[in-house]
This record gives sequence, structure tokens and C-alpha cells, in this order.
Amino acid sequence: MELDLSWVRAVQANTSAIERRAATLPGRRSLKKDYQAAWLCKAISLIDLTTLAGDDTEGRVRRLCAKARQPMRADMIDALGMQGLTTGAVCVYHDMVEPAVEALHGSGIPVAAVSTGFPAGLSPYRLRIAEIGESVAAGAEEIDIVITRRHVLQGNWQALYDEMREMRAACGEAHVKAILATGELGTLRNVARASLVCMMAGADFIKTSTGKEGVNATLPVTLTMIRAIRDYEARTGFKVGYKPAGGISKAKDALTYLALIKDELGVRWLQPDLFRFGASSLLGDIERQLEHHLTGAYSVGWRHAMG
Repeated sequence: MELDLSWVRAVQANTSAIERRAATLPGRRSLKKDYQAAWLCKAISLIDLTTLAGDDTEGRVRRLCAKARQPMRADMIDALGMQGLTTGAVCVYHDMVEPAVEALHGSGIPVAAVSTGFPAGLSPYRLRIAEIGESVAAGAEEIDIVITRRHVLQGNWQALYDEMREMRAACGEAHVKAILATGELGTLRNVARASLVCMMAGADFIKTSTGKEGVNATLPVTLTMIRAIRDYEARTGFKVGYKPAGGISKAKDALTYLALIKDELGVRWLQPDLFRFGASSLLGDIERQLEHHLTGAYSVGWRHAMG
């Protein structure tokens, strides 16, 4: 849609109220036994299994893809009756897109590529746009782009809209996730307004963080962003996805996020096309909790290797 500055400027965020509500969330939902196991399996299906390290190799990426295909040991999958369970996607740098696409061939699991000068987003603009095209050509079905933070900090909503719209166009048929880097935007009002502008410009998902900032996904930021998603859907009829990323490494935290999404947006958003966790270590802790559910004992980490 066209940029509606009157709507953007009308958006406010009551920080104290948001923080109070967020503080109550971890203690409000208690899932036990089979119910907890079912929700944890749901969480696995929503993970963007990620490796974004400078020492990534093709072998590491192939192991990650094998883990995406079979996220738990075979005996646990059989015991839980979760045959066919996979993660939501695999997320890598551009250089690792082709090995990931090859390793996931026939699985139905999409490859996501971080792009546009990730994580700072400060490389020359023409190169950022070209990088999107290269990743799409290499087989990436999802592109995680980073916005220019100064547009938000300066309140230059037209510049943010134009940038996001051009990046959306460069993605073609690939889904685009707009990373707001919320830890660097200063205020929750900025987060809410940036979320709205990116949705107006065509983002399929809005995402909290690159995982490289000092502060990544938090419950107050999540509440702010999903309220923006809810308002946008109510006014336009379009559903936009949400991806919290960075700092979500424990199964109990994943359950809190899922409960919040269900409360605020409804069950429809608990599907991979509208919700993802950006995580690398979350899967390991979920596996440990599921083994405890099956055996009554916690296992050591090496029993749940990444590949």
C-alpha cells in the first residue's frame, strides 16, 4: 500500500503499560506433560535453524540441514509420534545458500538468506539490492533484510518506506523478512512506527533483530510489534508474519512467546508461514525437555548433537 504518514505519526506506545504486561507473561501459562510436549513440538516446526558465523563451512551447513530434516533422535520421534516433523527453515549467509539448497532438496524446507549488508546494513545501497538478487538466484526462498536504522532514528519514514519497497521488489517471489534491529531503535514508539512502515512497504514478516545487537528479542518489543501486526491486519485485511530472533535459547521462553502470539494474534499465527523463531541453540534445549518428558531424566547435550 502507499505510505500513510498520518497513520504512522498517530502510532504511540505506552512503555510502562507494555512493560507491565510483558512482566506478567512468564508466570501466566503453565503447560505440563503431554500438553507441554505438544507445544514444544510445535515450537520446533517454527524454528529458523540458523548458522551465521564467520567460520561457517559447507560441512557445517550440511549438518545443520540434516538436523532440520530430523530435528530429534529417531527414537524420540517415534515415541512422540511426530514422524515428518521438521524445522521451519534453515537460515545462512549468501555463500552457504547453494550447499543448503542442495542438502534440503526434496524436503520442502526453505532456505533463508540474510542479506543487504547484514548485520549493520551499511554497505553501498546498490550492492545491498544486488545481494538480494544473488541470493534469490542461488535458490533462497526467503530473504532476511536489514533496514537502515538512521531512517527510524531521524523519523524519515518516507526513506524507510522507499528502501523497504525496493527491497521487496528485488525479492520477487521470495518472502522478505524485515529486520528492525529493535535494540538500536531507541524507543518502543520507534519500533511500532518502523513495524508499520515496513508492513506498508510490503514486508511478509517483521523481525526483531539480527542477533548481533546488544539487546535482541524481548517480550516488550514483541508485544509492541505484534500489536502493530494486529492493527495492520484489522485495517487492511493482510496478515504479516512475526519473527523474534536473538536470545531465545530456552524451551520455557519459547512457550512464553507462543502463548503471547496465541493470545494477541490467534491460532492462525502459530504456523510457519506467519511465525518463526530465529534461533541456533533453542532446538537443543527443547530436545532435552522432550527427553525428560519421555524418560523422566535430563540428558547431556551431546545426546542431541546438531548434526
